[in-house]
Amino acid sequence: MHEKKHNLGAPKVGLVLTGGGARAAYQVGVLRAIVELLPDKSRNPFPVICGTSAGAINAASIAVAANNFSEGVAQLEDVWSNFHVDQIHRSDVVGVTHNTLRCLLSLISTEYGQHNPVSLLDNAPLEALLKNRFSFRAIQHCIRSGALHALGLTAWGYTSGQSVTFYQAAREVLPWKRAQRLGVPVEIGVEHLMASSSIPFIFPAVKLNREYFGDGSMRQLAPISPALHLGADKVLIIGVRKPVTDEPKRTSATSYPPFAQIAGHALNSIFVDSLDVDLERLLRINETLKLIPSEVFKQNNVSLRPVEAMMIAPSEGINEIAQNYAHTLPWIMRYLYRAIGAMGPNGSTLLSYVLFEAPFCRHLIELGYNDTLQQKTELLKFIGVEDKAEKNGG
Repeated sequence: MHEKKHNLGAPKVGLVLTGGGARAAYQVGVLRAIVELLPDKSRNPFPVICGTSAGAINAASIAVAANNFSEGVAQLEDVWSNFHVDQIHRSDVVGVTHNTLRCLLSLISTEYGQHNPVSLLDNAPLEALLKNRFSFRAIQHCIRSGALHALGLTAWGYTSGQSVTFYQAAREVLPWKRAQRLGVPVEIGVEHLMASSSIPFIFPAVKLNREYFGDGSMRQLAPISPALHLGADKVLIIGVRKPVTDEPKRTSATSYPPFAQIAGHALNSIFVDSLDVDLERLLRINETLKLIPSEVFKQNNVSLRPVEAMMIAPSEGINEIAQNYAHTLPWIMRYLYRAIGAMGPNGSTLLSYVLFEAPFCRHLIELGYNDTLQQKTELLKFIGVEDKAEKNGG
């Protein structure tokens, strides 16, 4: 069966879904709004889909349902709207206690740690959920039908120190290799999702071929780059952090920062800081290219081109929202997180990444939905579709 082309002649819009643990529920709200804004029975508007960490799970969910975009988003929302932490990791007393003892044993026994995956939490339930929810064979079917051009999921190799994008794509997409990052063609499976979403320390690393891999957000210096390598002409990025507009106030510390506060800052640097830098770099390159006459590019056979980018990010601080829903966690998890300082204001950043509970996720979905509607005109123009309300004379 020959591959059909996706909207032949139209720019390929790439969708970039960043990491962020439970914060990725925000992305679902954005996607729900996009479904409502698109004309009825529209095809998947994102032929190139890239995801990292929890964003990889959302990306794969959209990709396997690329032939029915609205249905894929509806299924994704159903999962996130009914989430409980026990679907992500073991949160029962026996499971938490057993995993904690394993962590302690690994600290005193080097041999034990070498042969047993060690992490704060046991995410076996997530693997079972993904196996149950995804039909990975549908990815190639969507590529052949033309509803999908490429899906890329990024993970980080603990041995090589490289950021690896595992991708499944149309035949014309070629592997790439850049400094500390490369693209590798594979048949996407649950193991790639587990590797990309294995938050360091919290979830165990996953062995793919001959190397162990962890969360793809680690040292991902160019989060937008995989989408461009996979053929995107423009990129829509869905972030998981409110843009920082003011310098933070500097105050005198009265006590040593709790573990959760330090861990929260570390996760921020892993999940969101590199995206801000990469987007700023892309916009700066675009401005520079505008100053160079097109004849210069032709004479020197230079293939550089401006890449249009749009970002949708939370209008509210997710840390503060997380604090309001901390009580929804199972008591054993509240006890564990309280012990490391995650239940207080200074630990709310870490809490926002691990709060996989329905009330918190639903709040983020609604936030993403409303934030997207506020950018309706700009978004529709970016995707290249006509406003349904204007088309109907509304």
